[in-house]
Amino acid sequence: MKIAVATSNGNDVDHFGKAQRFMVYEFDEKNMNFIEKRESPKTKGEKHQWQKSLDAIIDCEIVICVQAGLKGKFGIKNAGIQLVEDEGSIEDVLERFVKHYNFMKKPLF
Repeated sequence: MKIAVATSNGNDVDHFGKAQRFMVYEFDEKNMNFIEKRESPKTKGEKHQWQKSLDAIIDCEIVICVQAGLKGKFGIKNAGIQLVEDEGSIEDVLERFVKHYNFMKKPLF
């Protein structure tokens, strides 16, 4: 599955509609591999730029960001993309995602 992580500085996770770029990874349920960096430039002072972000990640199954506004959440959901809200460094957020994913895949008994 393709996972996009919102960022502006290339290190920390950012708000969905404010992110200047997305780091895209391929996760095969065992390994997380970086694929590419996708630019999503925003116009300073302009509000509601979530569509620019959505256009950059439309082929991804999951997006990880600090948060998304109401319109952004609606757009993400309508595109069939799963929203995961978390904060911290990209490395830490992806590590938590993998741990949670593996935990949820374990049988209850």
